[in-house]
Amino acid sequence: RGKDEKYKVRMPKLRTVREYKDKRKSIDEVERTIFKFKKSSEEKSKKMEKEEKIFRETFQYDKEIRVLSRATAECSVPSQRRVDLPLTAGEQLDVIDAVQGHAVICRNAQGRYGYVLVEHLNFR
Repeated sequence: RGKDEKYKVRMPKLRTVREYKDKRKSIDEVERTIFKFKKSSEEKSKKMEKEEKIFRETFQYDKEIRVLSRATAECSVPSQRRVDLPLTAGEQLDVIDAVQGHAVICRNAQGRYGYVLVEHLNFR
């Protein structure tokens, strides 16, 4: 018997059906989370386009939208009019255009546009 065991070829253990299904489930879950991410970014881009369209109609803005600088809101300010942008303290804003004397057109992180008084902004 000692000689027979010595020359016996060991076969590798094959995966069972259950192990294969478990591994496949984990791969499918990863793929699903990737697709969810893409879907949310797609929805976000559609929302940004919609906000830009509303902005162009409201402000009658036909120029190219370019970010002139970035600013931080110093204090929270609710909007008085529809064209004003409501602010929260510490919010990052993109300055699009300086149209009126003490106001600039800004865009927030959600893609909304509106007038903001320069005295509420901190340019660094």
